[in-house]
Amino acid sequence: MVVGTLITIITISVAATKPPHQKDEFKNLKVLPKDISSKALQKIMVDEFQDGLGVGCNYCHAPEKGSLHLDYASDEKPEKEIARSMMLMTMDINKKYFGVEQPIIGDSVLTISCSSCHHGTPHPDKTD
Repeated sequence: MVVGTLITIITISVAATKPPHQKDEFKNLKVLPKDISSKALQKIMVDEFQDGLGVGCNYCHAPEKGSLHLDYASDEKPEKEIARSMMLMTMDINKKYFGVEQPIIGDSVLTISCSSCHHGTPHPDKTD
């Protein structure tokens, strides 16, 4: 009887637990796929933004009100909208000039990426 009760409790607990990734896990994605995996999103944030621009999360993401945590869904900082525009521009350049039919940020098939112009700095060098 004890074993049966334990099995029932464990089964209910597992059923009530949220799966590791659901489609609504990330809020306010406007350029990146809404069903992006945590792993793919982390790769983009590290490879494209942290490495490509030399910035941390707080460069584009505002802090939650009354907290030290970041509000990843907030559009409070203009840098976030600039990043979206830059991602769209990058995908457009890869499609238009390099024949990438369905460009996706973070895909190794892209010829042009954030680091192509930024070289690890938040603002690319200006050429005259």
